[in-house]
This record gives sequence, C-alpha cells and structure tokens, in this order.
Amino acid sequence: MEASTGAFQGFGDFGGRVWLNTAHQGPLPLAAAVEAREAVEWKTSPRELTGARFDAVPRRLRAALGRLINAPDDEIILANSASYGLNVIANGFPWRPGDEILAMTGDFPSDLLPWQMVEARGEARLIRLQPRERVISPEELEAAITPRTRLFCTTWVHSFSGYATDPAALGEICRRRGVRFVLNVSQGLGARPLDVGREPVDAVVGAGWKWLCGPYGCGFCWMSPELRELLRRVKAYWLSMLTAEDLSGELRDPVLPDRPDAHSFDVFAPANFFNFKPWAASIEFLLAHGIERIRDHDDGLVDQFVDGLDPRRFEVLSPRERSPRRSTLVFLSHRDRALNPAVQAALAEAGVDVALRGGALRVAPHLHTSGRDIARALDVLNRFRSPAAAG
Repeated sequence: MEASTGAFQGFGDFGGRVWLNTAHQGPLPLAAAVEAREAVEWKTSPRELTGARFDAVPRRLRAALGRLINAPDDEIILANSASYGLNVIANGFPWRPGDEILAMTGDFPSDLLPWQMVEARGEARLIRLQPRERVISPEELEAAITPRTRLFCTTWVHSFSGYATDPAALGEICRRRGVRFVLNVSQGLGARPLDVGREPVDAVVGAGWKWLCGPYGCGFCWMSPELRELLRRVKAYWLSMLTAEDLSGELRDPVLPDRPDAHSFDVFAPANFFNFKPWAASIEFLLAHGIERIRDHDDGLVDQFVDGLDPRRFEVLSPRERSPRRSTLVFLSHRDRALNPAVQAALAEAGVDVALRGGALRVAPHLHTSGRDIARALDVLNRFRSPAAAG
C-alpha cells in the first residue's frame, strides 16, 4: 500500500477511471488474471487438464475460503452464487406442517425468492418482517419468533441502504430460541472479517465477484455439520463421490453414501478452471494483505468521503459514523432527489463510476481505491450544478 490513503497495489489502472462500484463488481487482481489466462491455456491444450488439476483447483479454493471464514476446508460448499446455497437449504430443509420462515421485506431478492418458493409449495409460511430502520434489529427478531419459527434468513450488509446487521446478536437469539440462522455475506465478506467458529450462524452464503474480487459466477456456502445433516439430498453428482481415476478400473454402479458430506452439495463441475482458479488467487491476495487491514483502509475511505461531502448539496443516507451498523456501501442523495440520475451521469462523464439504487447514489470503494480517487469523486459532487442552473 502506498500510504494510509493509497490504494493496495496489484490492480489494473481501470483505463484511468475511478471504480466506486464494488458492491456490483469487484475488480480482478492482476495475479488472478494471470491464473485465468493459464486456465485458458489448459483448455487450449486439453492434455493439460490432468486429473491432478481437476483435484487441485477445488481443493485450493476450499482451502482459501476455509482460511477466510475460519472453517475446515471440508465444510466449504463450492457454488456459483449466494442464491445457490440458499436454494440448497430451502429445497433440502425438513419442513413440517405449520413451519414459519422469517425474512426481511426489502431485502435483496436472493434472500426472499427461495423461501417464497417453499411457501408456494405449501411447505412453510414466509413471514416478512418490516424493520423500523433499514435492517432487522435484535429486538425486532426476538419479538417476531414464535414456536413455529424454524429459520431466519437475512443479509449481513443491506444492498439497498448500506446498513449492516448484527450477526452475533441475531444469531444468539436464534440459537436460544431453536431457530436456524442463515446469513448472506455477499456485501460484507472481503471488506470485513468473519469467523464462523465464533459467530452463532448455522449457514453462510456469499457471491464471490463483489468484495472478494472474483470472476462473475462464483460463490460458496458454509453450513454447520448439524444443519447439513438435517438436509435431505437434493441432487447427486458423480464427481462429488468419485474421481476420474476411479473410472479407469473395473466399472461398478455408484453407491450413494448414507450421509452426504459438504462436497455432495457442491455445484456441478467443481473443477471450474476459468472461475475457481482465478478466484482462489483473488482470495489468497486478500488474505495476504489481511482482511483487518483492508477493513481499516476501507473505513478510512468512507470517512474521507462522508466528511468531505458538501451537506448543502447532498445528504448521506447510510450511517455516517464508524459503528457496527456502518458498512463500505455509502448511500447519498442530492437534496433534490430527482437530480440523482444527472449526478451519476456527471460522475461518469468525469470518469467516476458509481451505482444508482432505489433512486439514490451508491458509492462502494475497496482496497483498489485510493484517497485521491475519493477526492476526485468529491470534486465532481461538490461542484455539481443542476442542468437547469448551469443553463
């Protein structure tokens, strides 16, 4: 890192632009791009796709993800999204008549659709909780749980507000009340540390292409062994039970194991060279720098941004002060909310890329971002004049 406000080295130059939209897509580190090119070379010369590499690619990724969340490698489920793990749980959970599922209205669709599917099949009832302040508080969860509540699913960092939940407090309530707790960490993991050995969570799901800086179409799931053993088998895949070498000897019909392990829940084709090889390198890159250091760097960028924004022109909608409720997603709005699309266009014209979500502007810096990048965005924002005023 160059300095306290310098970007971490190891990324491209983004064509001279400033990328402040990690909540949509995190940039691929250069070291991971090298791995992706090597994967293409393997496929270009298929003899390079050896049995050892078929084994090594998923093994390396499991090891990196295990280190990231402090879980045993063999408990990591490889996926293509956060939705994959949620659907595995929704389809495999032993629902009983009258069961209830708790989720938050206004959450990202991934955290609602699998439970809506369960409800549509008549297996359980989905209760949508309306939070008083953007995300569910421990008090709201405690009041909502009934003897019929079997599972609670929520996000760690809310994609549409930047507010963060309190997984420790929510999980303790679920554990005490006998409710399974499923946490979507897509908008937090990589920007802040997570230890599933300490947090009272039953399952964690995450997309890999945001704060974990992987290719699009990668993700993971972790479940406690207790939850995993509750689930019924929802698919059977030969490579989760055998290797290619097993096919070279005398052929026998496969036999389903009595108890599926985590690998049995993997997405099909877990030796996904094009995605999993570079993603493992991206996670290793983050781990080498240290997630705590990355968190501190990102927090400093958010401080610089919210402190430097002209309050006469813009309002910060997400938490301003450092606290467990604040994340690396900063939501803001022009005092005239109707001007937000024009503000986004002005930023893009000046080479600064941000998102527009729910009518508000979303700024999402990460370790590739420097203090100079934040200053460049602030300069555009604080000098912005509405098209009518400029005319």
